[in-house]
Amino acid sequence: MEKVIRINSLEETIELGNRLGRVLKPNMLITLSGDLGAGKTTFTKGIGQGLEIKKIINSPTFTILKQYSGRLKLSHFDAYRLEGQDDDLGFEEIFDSDDICVVEWANYIEEILPVQRLEIIIKKIDESVREFTFKAIGHRYEQLMEDFK
Repeated sequence: MEKVIRINSLEETIELGNRLGRVLKPNMLITLSGDLGAGKTTFTKGIGQGLEIKKIINSPTFTILKQYSGRLKLSHFDAYRLEGQDDDLGFEEIFDSDDICVVEWANYIEEILPVQRLEIIIKKIDESVREFTFKAIGHRYEQLMEDFK
């Protein structure tokens, strides 16, 4: 199942993430891809709002992983610096937990990611316009897309 949504501002990016965050269930994986500056972290901030997280969400680029508590726990990964890594990073335990896992630059750790997930591709059209392509892989995520209207 695939869905394309076009937004026109930073605020709409956050609101779209917020809407998704409100319908997420424990142990869900969201992968985000898009060029630098496409809005991956901004979208994750919105997810955090939907999960009722009070802390400020920012990019885990240098730490690789940041975790936040709200209605559900959010594990926010940035795999950009992991390209070519084949060490056991221990992420599988987090992916198997009840956390909501959001992975930016997931293509760099594709081999350790669960197959079932919600893939989101963010395409930067211009400075304010973005196109979000949501691809549900697996029954749970197809149901999630039904709930996410």
